[in-house]
Amino acid sequence: MKRFLVISGLVILFVMNSAGAFAQCAMCRGSVESSMGNGRNNVGVGLNTGIMFLFVMPYLLVAVIGYLWYRNSKRAQHERQFVATRVRQAYEG
Repeated sequence: MKRFLVISGLVILFVMNSAGAFAQCAMCRGSVESSMGNGRNNVGVGLNTGIMFLFVMPYLLVAVIGYLWYRNSKRAQHERQFVATRVRQAYEG
């Protein structure tokens, strides 16, 4: 339970600090500022969306690979237990 509370606290802390995640690089910021001078605001929104998309994709890929690995290891563990049970039954019977 203590471990769950610590992990939950860290997740909440990271979520509350995510306002800085919408920052832009210097070149992107310059592009947005020049387009803001022309009266167009949609460029900044598009850049922020693109940056967040590029930021999230590697983590999603790692999460999917981790899930598939976990699922396959659980399946292999179940098969090993099944074989061990069958061997034990063969020796007893």
